Amino acid sequence: MSLLASGMVFLAATVVAIPIFKKLKLGAILGYLVAGVIIGPAVMNWVNHPDIILHFAELGVVFLLFVIGLELEPEKLWKMRQQILLSGGGQLLTSAVIITTIMHLILSYSLITSVVVGLALALSSTAFALQLMAEYKVLKAPPGKQGFAMLLMQDLAVIPILLLVEGLSTNTDNTSPAWWVSVGVIGLVLIIGRYFINPFLRLISNYGSTEVMTSAALLIVMATALGMQEAGLSMGMGAFIAGILLANSSFRHQLETEIEPFKGLLLGLFFIAIGMNLDLGLLVSEPIFILSSALLLVVVKTGVIYSILKLAKQSKTDAIRIGLMLSQGGEFAFVVMTQAAGNGVLEPHLANQVTLIVGISMALTSPLVILHSIWFNSKNCPPVYDTNSDLDEPQVIIAGFGRFGQISARILAANNIPFTALDKDAQHIEFLKQFGSKVFYGDASRLDLLKTAGIEHARVILIAIDNDQEAIKLAKIVKNEYPKIKIIARARNRFIATEYSRLGIKNVVRELFAGGLESAELLLKEYGYQDDEAKNMVHIFARHDKQLLEKTYTEKMDLQQVIDVTKQGREELQSLFTKDKQVTKGKQDIQN
Repeated sequence: MSLLASGMVFLAATVVAIPIFKKLKLGAILGYLVAGVIIGPAVMNWVNHPDIILHFAELGVVFLLFVIGLELEPEKLWKMRQQILLSGGGQLLTSAVIITTIMHLILSYSLITSVVVGLALALSSTAFALQLMAEYKVLKAPPGKQGFAMLLMQDLAVIPILLLVEGLSTNTDNTSPAWWVSVGVIGLVLIIGRYFINPFLRLISNYGSTEVMTSAALLIVMATALGMQEAGLSMGMGAFIAGILLANSSFRHQLETEIEPFKGLLLGLFFIAIGMNLDLGLLVSEPIFILSSALLLVVVKTGVIYSILKLAKQSKTDAIRIGLMLSQGGEFAFVVMTQAAGNGVLEPHLANQVTLIVGISMALTSPLVILHSIWFNSKNCPPVYDTNSDLDEPQVIIAGFGRFGQISARILAANNIPFTALDKDAQHIEFLKQFGSKVFYGDASRLDLLKTAGIEHARVILIAIDNDQEAIKLAKIVKNEYPKIKIIARARNRFIATEYSRLGIKNVVRELFAGGLESAELLLKEYGYQDDEAKNMVHIFARHDKQLLEKTYTEKMDLQQVIDVTKQGREELQSLFTKDKQVTKGKQDIQN
């Protein structure tokens, strides 16, 4: 089959399988695996050479590790250090020890083989678990945070596990570089990531286009990955380190947005390739062993996580629920098994068994969680948590970080209210960072970048963009996609204020209007009017101008009609001032 035809088959399998499995609440990963089984040699045999496709699709895992690194901000890691080390480390080590013991003492495998399999099966599926925790609204609750800490520890442990598998490799390769070359390459990656990548991205943002920024993001990931591979290390390790180095970069959201589509497609292809390589013959020839092993894996991990959460004083229901959500084998078990079999650490037959066991454990997860919810009625009547005291995601977004947006940002920061700020001027961002401002590079009028920046968690967005077209575009996106988010918009002139009003945005701040009113009041005072007179005149003008502005957008006037109404408004304003003076004079005559 040609490359183009194979690509069409992969896309068709994705389009058909993923919506079905998401509808059944079985998860996208399981959908990819089943799609791979169907189109692979075991069933339809529509695509040849699944091993070659798997080798190419491993780039999806590389991109995934890069994105995970981007999300591991040092501040977040330090804040969660106790939960990560105690809950996460305890789950990983205890699960690995139990599985290793079963493999070594009961099934009589060698210690090295048992350790590799034990570590691989101790990892859960981050994609699966996060999806379930978000669906059952426990992700931000105390038990959900404990579960998230376990997943975070597993993500951090992936690279050491892969390095361990490489170190145990029995394949002789005289061309492998010396250890000092590997250490030197790691040092070089750290230096380049620390001192050169950010200036490089600033240069690209100033003189390049969106396509060039996408190319730059791909270049960073692939260059570090290939550099590590040439040094005899894991490609994933290179991408992971690059991600961590850029976790506090102003370009973090932009890089994640550019990488996300490639990561999603290649990661989906990776899982399809895993499905194509699954040996279903094992399920036919060894059904009792495979099914019982998958069920035992779920029981062991659920029991370990339940015990840890009970020690952390979580309720029995929450502990079982989180345990079930994290009980399956993870996507990185596929990576570890593929690498271990390729390096001669594991027999291909055992690697195929473990891969099949992980796939079946994934299939068991969602039904078990649903059964638990029905049994305890926990989904229909979930416990109430106080999740507002320690939210991880800022609920305020400031789009445009010029002088207008900075005023709100300074007040928010002074009151310890977290926010995410976006701006397109890289040099301006670098200047603001000198004053301690936390602002990220990115075009806020792009929906994908808004999602990366956390728009789904936001309650309020301040639109303070200089470009009127981009500001209106952003307002339309937020109104259409996130109607519950409150919008405060900066209007540079009355025409833009009219556009916002037509979109139903009530909180519109006319940029120069308030300052103009203040200066007019000072002018009138200096001219000779009393304070009360000056304030009253300004108040009359402001009220009349607001009514005039409302008239222009409620009647949907064109430019000529606006001009005519403005001229008419001048006469009305003069009449209002004349009447006010007459009233004021009459009051003075009565008093005299």
